[in-house]
Amino acid sequence: MTHTLIYPVSARHNETGHLEIGGCDVVDLCRVFGTPLFIYDEETLRRQCRAYLSAFGARCHDFEVVYASKAFSCRALCQLVEEEGLSLDVASGGELAAARKAGFPAARIYFHGNNKTPDEVRLALRMGIGHFVLDSFDEIERLAGAVRERGDGPQDVLVRVTPGVRPDTHAAVQTGQQDSKFGFGLADGLAAEAVGRVLTTAALRLTGIHAHLGSQIFDLSAYRRGIETLVAALADWRRTLGFECRMFNVGGGLGIRYTSRDEPSSIAELADVAVGTLGHEAGRHGLPLPRILVEPGRSIVGKAAVTAYRVGVVKRIPGLRTYVAVDGGMSDNLRPMLYGSRYEAMLASKAEVPATDEVTVAGKHCESGDVLVRDVLIAAPEPGDILVTPGTGAYGYALANNYNGQPRPAVVLVRAGRPRVIVERETWDDVLRLQRPLHGETGSTGQEA
Repeated sequence: MTHTLIYPVSARHNETGHLEIGGCDVVDLCRVFGTPLFIYDEETLRRQCRAYLSAFGARCHDFEVVYASKAFSCRALCQLVEEEGLSLDVASGGELAAARKAGFPAARIYFHGNNKTPDEVRLALRMGIGHFVLDSFDEIERLAGAVRERGDGPQDVLVRVTPGVRPDTHAAVQTGQQDSKFGFGLADGLAAEAVGRVLTTAALRLTGIHAHLGSQIFDLSAYRRGIETLVAALADWRRTLGFECRMFNVGGGLGIRYTSRDEPSSIAELADVAVGTLGHEAGRHGLPLPRILVEPGRSIVGKAAVTAYRVGVVKRIPGLRTYVAVDGGMSDNLRPMLYGSRYEAMLASKAEVPATDEVTVAGKHCESGDVLVRDVLIAAPEPGDILVTPGTGAYGYALANNYNGQPRPAVVLVRAGRPRVIVERETWDDVLRLQRPLHGETGSTGQEA
């Protein structure tokens, strides 16, 4: 098949002329489980986990790969990454609850977020999670107070530092610049003040620092600049504050291919830059080499999934455009609307038919901007066809919503011809479940599935 680099590793065209993933015919999956449908390939997920462990393990002995679950979180995925030996990053009470229900080892959980609520802090402390990543002075006081209230020993923490490095990516997913809602600024001295404050707070034990530059990064020079800047700061804090950094989290953000034109760096290249730069800079400043942590999300799950839709309407505007309307849209993939993200598409039901028609794939929602893919070549479309967009494993279901009362899709995990539902499809009754009427109940919608 063409453009194999943007599809799951098990994707192929089968004997019936359909797209197949994980040994499962995509058209058959849609008939059984409905559409829209997220289809995750277990082989791709496990390969990506192992690629990170292999790349960093070949370059250093003391490292940790931490899956950033904000890219896609559910109980089954928490269990999968735990089986592969990864740790887990959560950014909310909901992601933490999923990890807890999945039985993920609490000691290997890192809790991020720029505004962790008191309830979230208490939940994390009850679970006994390994590390909080501190993001503000308010949080330092809030967490320390909660630890003292419980009468526990000191809680291990990292301080999130904003190094002032702006990577070459969309402005909405840049996080390492000085003007950011995340972390403590380096240039204005707030990071040093935070480190000093935590070191003198008996309820907290500072083990290291964390920095995240952004997301969908292709040019690895930003990682190099960030590490150089941060190690210089660590050398200064060792002299002035007596801080010995034992854990250095370089964050995540490695980009993936969404289209055949994209040229991201590889996991091995990221490991070369991160491990090599940290080792060189630590040696140059006379610092002991800390454990290096990397926090991939998108590059673990992004390529592993496709979203399958059923074509409902084909609208041809002579001389202008052909719109192919599908039964999902911005309720299951917000990235094109938020970031102008580009995707490719194909008809899974006509995988062997030449792609001759240039179309724009539109969603079903009441917004002119509800467009998933613009100006893409696919086989001649007809109502009832199954259309897929690849590369939707990250920030697809995670950003899914109920706009226009649309139920969120099901998620299936496929391997060796066996599909397993790991997230059930919502029904209209699910969408209405929390709503309360003004005057009495009028009964169910009657929708069972």
